[in-house]
Amino acid sequence: MLNNKFIKNTYADEQEAIELLDNLIRIKSKFFHEEEIMSFVFNWLKKNNIDVNFYYYEDKKVTGFKGTNLIGSIEGSEDGPVILLNCHLDTVGECTGWTKDPYIPVIENGKMYGLGALDMKSGCAAALISLKKFSKTIKNFKGKIIYSFVSDEEGPYGLGTSFSIKDNLYEGAETALSLEPSSGFSFTDNHSICLGARGGYQYKIRLFGKSSHAATPENGISAIEDASKLIIALKNVEPKYHDKLGHSSTCVTSIKSSGSGCSVADYSEIEIFKHIVIGENKQSIIEEVHKAANNAKIKSKYEIIFRDDPLEASGGFMPYVTDENLEEVRIIESLIKECSGQEPMIKYFSSIGDFNLIAERLDIPVIIFGPSGGNFHSFDEYVNLNSFLETTEIVYNYLTRRLSL
Repeated sequence: MLNNKFIKNTYADEQEAIELLDNLIRIKSKFFHEEEIMSFVFNWLKKNNIDVNFYYYEDKKVTGFKGTNLIGSIEGSEDGPVILLNCHLDTVGECTGWTKDPYIPVIENGKMYGLGALDMKSGCAAALISLKKFSKTIKNFKGKIIYSFVSDEEGPYGLGTSFSIKDNLYEGAETALSLEPSSGFSFTDNHSICLGARGGYQYKIRLFGKSSHAATPENGISAIEDASKLIIALKNVEPKYHDKLGHSSTCVTSIKSSGSGCSVADYSEIEIFKHIVIGENKQSIIEEVHKAANNAKIKSKYEIIFRDDPLEASGGFMPYVTDENLEEVRIIESLIKECSGQEPMIKYFSSIGDFNLIAERLDIPVIIFGPSGGNFHSFDEYVNLNSFLETTEIVYNYLTRRLSL
């Protein structure tokens, strides 16, 4: 139950909001295993007379995954702005180190702990409560709200949002609001708005050397040694800088080789995740590898392999920036001041998510706005309940203010 000692009463339906968040956390929903939570949210929306449909998709090319999203809309009586609310109901897998049961929410000192509490079941709960209140209180308005609760955002490809875009389920959307935890992503307790994110590509470099006896390594070409030289050369490439997104970065995530007993290794494989900023893309990564290989003076032959795409455009995530002067941004900024008394902070996220896919493929502004908290993708994940409740109020008022006649 809610401990009011630690929570400001900023939202009239706070008990319902916190109980909904509690229920969402109790449902295990690791990516690729979202069936139960999709059914729960579908029934919740139906119970509250909010339009919703199941959307089924299948990745036949790479993962074989058959997924489910929830899609719905509320349409006004006159033409006006079309807003997309995008949320994901899946979480990462349970990691080690938890001091609490990750699926039995606990409230301590104004924080709710649980797997997905921050990323992003609190954002989902905020969207659901906002939609319920909007549908009950706003009868005449202009424009349209499209809302999606997707699967597999935390998985390797963002399949839920990718397939929704492919099948034109967000058609007509002019602005997207992602309720990912912008303040949590920014590591601040103050309300922040993320207006962009770096992009990223995962790829491998396969190196082919020449085997020889370990007693005469000079007669061979060590793919391991060349891989080591290449890794160092890649780390020494000057990262590209963007004034909003910061620097690009290269992270080696694994290295494998065929070396054995008494022979020079003739094969090695480096796996890399490259976060990119505006001005970089797949081709620039290829050119960067060629430059590093040349600088390292490696002798092995090599090839660059980007991961297979379930959809034609889903191999990578492109970086984006949203204009700070958009009316939608100004509205959220003013609501943050009104609700919390805080000065809103403009931030930019360092990693990737469904927001990248929406910004690139729909070519619309994407705003990330969600609550504060900590330990996302780690143990003892939590959301600050004050921030969650204020986020819920701000989202409802944003929809009301933006779509009012």
